[in-house]
Amino acid sequence: MFSHLCQRQAELPGCGKAPEKGMEQYNMKSREEKEYRGKVLWKIFLSTLYLSAFTFGGGYVIVTLMKKKFVDEYHWIEEKEMLDLVAIAQSSPGAIAINGAIVVGYKLSGIPGALVAILGTILPPFVIIAAISVCYNVFRSNFYVAQMLSGMQAGVGAVIASVTYDMGAPIVKEKDPVSLWILLGAFLAACVLEINVIYIVIVCGLLGAVRTLLSKRRAGK
Repeated sequence: MFSHLCQRQAELPGCGKAPEKGMEQYNMKSREEKEYRGKVLWKIFLSTLYLSAFTFGGGYVIVTLMKKKFVDEYHWIEEKEMLDLVAIAQSSPGAIAINGAIVVGYKLSGIPGALVAILGTILPPFVIIAAISVCYNVFRSNFYVAQMLSGMQAGVGAVIASVTYDMGAPIVKEKDPVSLWILLGAFLAACVLEINVIYIVIVCGLLGAVRTLLSKRRAGK
């Protein structure tokens, strides 16, 4: 009796179609989301692979080029967020290039994004170092290779200076006295007093936290 009624209801016009359409739309959205995530992960991998393969001069260079790629070109991250991510990468233990890839990848696509960014970052140097180690004696004594690396170092300095200006200019334009004093103090501590950058980042982070707490208390009053 119950099965007969169910069969009659299914035969009525419009009955049973709405759930099927809803499921189809849900499945379509799921497929589109998976395809979009896959494209984002693939783009993260290709971007970090490209940056790591053609970047010379250390982790600071690849982090600055990540800013140009993900902030200026793709517009995936805001500039202030990128500053926060760089601060996290700098203050964390480990290579800054890997740390930068982790925080940027995680910001864009969670844990899968972080893993893909790590793979894209470590793959080129691993392959290049493995190849160079076989012919290390030849590269070490080659005059042209030494001159090429010397020229790259000069270019690296220009790239770091350019991105430092781009990331520091908004702080100056805000004309926030506290931020300007922190910026000046950090610069003097690093360049004049030659204090370890880790300590500078930690102190700046603590000063920022204290300022935030004080501003919240003032707003509460």
